[in-house]
Amino acid sequence: MANTEGSKLWGGRFVGDTDPIMEKFNASIAYDQRMWDADIRGSKAYVKALEKAKLVSTEEMEQILNGMDQIHGEWSKGAFVIKAGDEDIHTANERRLKELIGAPAGKLHTGRSRNDQVVTDMRLWLRDAITTLTNDTLQLISTMVERAAAEIEVLFPGYTHMQRAQPIRWSHWILSHAVALRRDVERLLEIKKRVNVLPLGSGAIAGTPFDIDRELLQKELAFDGISLNSMDATGQRDFVVEFLFWASLCLTHLSKMAEDLMLYSTKEFSFIALSDAYSTGSSLMPQKKNADSLELIRSKAGRVFGLFYLFLISCCLVITRQEDKEAMFDCYDTVQAVLQVTTGVMSTLKINQSVMEAALSPDMLATDLAYFLVRKGVPFREAHGISGKAVFTAESKNIALNQLTAEDLSAVSPLFGSDVSSVWDYRSSVEQYSAPGGTAKTSITAQVEHLRTWLKKQAQ
Repeated sequence: MANTEGSKLWGGRFVGDTDPIMEKFNASIAYDQRMWDADIRGSKAYVKALEKAKLVSTEEMEQILNGMDQIHGEWSKGAFVIKAGDEDIHTANERRLKELIGAPAGKLHTGRSRNDQVVTDMRLWLRDAITTLTNDTLQLISTMVERAAAEIEVLFPGYTHMQRAQPIRWSHWILSHAVALRRDVERLLEIKKRVNVLPLGSGAIAGTPFDIDRELLQKELAFDGISLNSMDATGQRDFVVEFLFWASLCLTHLSKMAEDLMLYSTKEFSFIALSDAYSTGSSLMPQKKNADSLELIRSKAGRVFGLFYLFLISCCLVITRQEDKEAMFDCYDTVQAVLQVTTGVMSTLKINQSVMEAALSPDMLATDLAYFLVRKGVPFREAHGISGKAVFTAESKNIALNQLTAEDLSAVSPLFGSDVSSVWDYRSSVEQYSAPGGTAKTSITAQVEHLRTWLKKQAQ
């Protein structure tokens, strides 16, 4: 094997060849090549700072800029050739630059370390990735909000502890998840502020001894701020940790929603039917229509949890040029796919309104029975007990709660008169929750309008 150490960014001090297994073990080009655009942008900005510091001539700067543009074109067309010895994207681009323009390429790395180069690339790449994920999440929220608006008249059971609890609007269920996703967007935008800080010009750990204009770099690369401490800038990956945590929480929300939809799609519920586009069949049982899209959303959440946990462990031990990017890329790919699939599921599923409303049962109005007494001046704790006795009486007689006679109810409490019949109406039950955040039509409409207004602001 020919000696290639002299071509490495860290060569010179080493004698002899790197073990081929170690070469492969240390290489990250297989996956960090996806940062090619960020690496080129960072290098083009850096050579402008070098020229201002008189470390390269204007002519050399132009040569480097033109060379980088050529390399950009090669990557864009899929024509860039990765060669043996290209251990990472930084090495590959600089090697190609030297092939194109010769000696001036060797000046590009003046005062720059792969430590500040790689973290700059990562921040540039993640900044763009966050923009994409934000837009994907906003699209999902918009899909859910418009579905909630269109199906606002549909009632179905709300569940707690997997038991029927109270009648609610189907739209109320949809919006409960849309609101959680809105917080995910807000968190992601907060993380973006901390991602968008320039580390370039920090060198390895000590900073740069040259007159590098970091404000110029900040402006060229559109960062919001400049890192305060060079050792922190190159040695920390908390921005990746935050991103992985965000992804874990977002997929927790989406997994919870997927679990509900999986139940609602079963024959036992039959509240919804997934589109064939988001379902699969069985290789053995012809009748099966499996909610694989929803199952995968849930399993992908577990994958992201694992990435987050493993990355935290690696941060405790050492920051490597491999583990940080692999986790970041994998997490991004997973979350983007989940967001897109969830949007597809939510935009195409069909609801069975008659089945949903047939699932409402009188026992779900036990709380309304207690509220009936509260409106007559009975303290809630007492009213709750009286309503519970009514439920017990109905169960003892093996009849529905609304089938109790006037005599049955008056035996429980003399306050139950003929007007108690008004309780046994599901739509009236839902409409009483008209306070902000409730499931009444006016409240749901207000939530829809609030989210529509918020979505418009995000688009500005």
